[in-house]
Amino acid sequence: MLAQLLLEDDVRLVALRGGLGAVPGVRLAGVHAGIKPRKRDLAFIAFDEPQRCAAVVTTNEIKAAPVVVSAEHIEQSGGAMRAIVCNSGCANACTGERGTRDAIATARQAGALLGVAPSQVVVASTGVIGVPLQMDRLQRGLERAHGQLESGGKAAHDAAEAIMTTDRVPKLAAYSFYHNEKKFVVGGIAKGSGMIAPNMATMLAFVATDLPMSGASLQRHLLASVDESFNMISVDGDMSTNDAVYAFAPGSSDAEPPFAFALALRQVCLDLARAMVADGEGATKTLTVRVTGAADVAQARTIGRAVINSSLVKTALYGEDPNWGRIIAAAGSSRAGMNPATWSLVLNGKTWVETGAIEALSEAEAHRELELTEIVVELRLGLGDAHATAWGCDLSKDYVRINASYRT
Repeated sequence: MLAQLLLEDDVRLVALRGGLGAVPGVRLAGVHAGIKPRKRDLAFIAFDEPQRCAAVVTTNEIKAAPVVVSAEHIEQSGGAMRAIVCNSGCANACTGERGTRDAIATARQAGALLGVAPSQVVVASTGVIGVPLQMDRLQRGLERAHGQLESGGKAAHDAAEAIMTTDRVPKLAAYSFYHNEKKFVVGGIAKGSGMIAPNMATMLAFVATDLPMSGASLQRHLLASVDESFNMISVDGDMSTNDAVYAFAPGSSDAEPPFAFALALRQVCLDLARAMVADGEGATKTLTVRVTGAADVAQARTIGRAVINSSLVKTALYGEDPNWGRIIAAAGSSRAGMNPATWSLVLNGKTWVETGAIEALSEAEAHRELELTEIVVELRLGLGDAHATAWGCDLSKDYVRINASYRT
């Protein structure tokens, strides 16, 4: 099924099924290699032609071996990447020299299977930290995945399943657009459910397009899209060692992508980011925080991230507790320049707290609004015209249960 979206400047995007599998020239597979007991745990993604590669990775000072090795490969390849290998069930983080050797060996095997250089392969891992990869199983699984590479939505769904950890559902998104009377596609897959915090999170995302462009343009547009999407979500406020978003496009030395591409990339990233929040570990509710009336976008984003990242806000949301003070305290803790005399709060479109901290909704009325599974809070700062949106979820008893026994 196709769903048309009319966006700004009369640019029309068409939502497609299949995520990364909707992008021409991309083949994928997802198999069970035995790193996890039962489910798919190894994804292999191959590009028919060399690709420019842009990356935004974790700001954690402890970076997993695949993050470091992939950065080296992107630099060495000179814009000629050909594949991604991603395993779940083991993060290959804090594994010392062995971890680096294992990441390099994975790229070497994938390159040999495809007939390309190891430096043309991005490697990624997600799962338990401090445990070495079971390379014998990974290598056998990679051979099997190579034999199953194919294009299309089914293959992309399998690959999206293979990179999941505590995710309950695979995450895929794709949109097409026209440029110079030719159709192009942006598509992606992602994983993320826990250890999700603004400024990159325990998440992986792989995005590609068939629109040629320079590496500099791809990197610039990816950074802008990440700032508006993946960097504006929170499940639990924790940041992983393995977080990364990789974007791929056919190379061009000077082509500047059209505005339609920027919109499509932004929409794919937003869809994948919001899917992570909806699939948050143990989550029962989602929270959209719109910060309006800000002095500038940076202020709006800083305050939005502070609210969705607050454990007190998240637990109040779970308990359906109309404690608006949690929201305001979190916003003020960002030290982004709020004026105590000008803010107001709106809950699901209803004025909740007026300027001057005057309650407009009774506690019972606010509680009824919080009984919904999708909550929207607007924080009006009264300082300017800038705005930003952040997305989060509640913290439930199930979140504690899941993470109390993540390794055992």
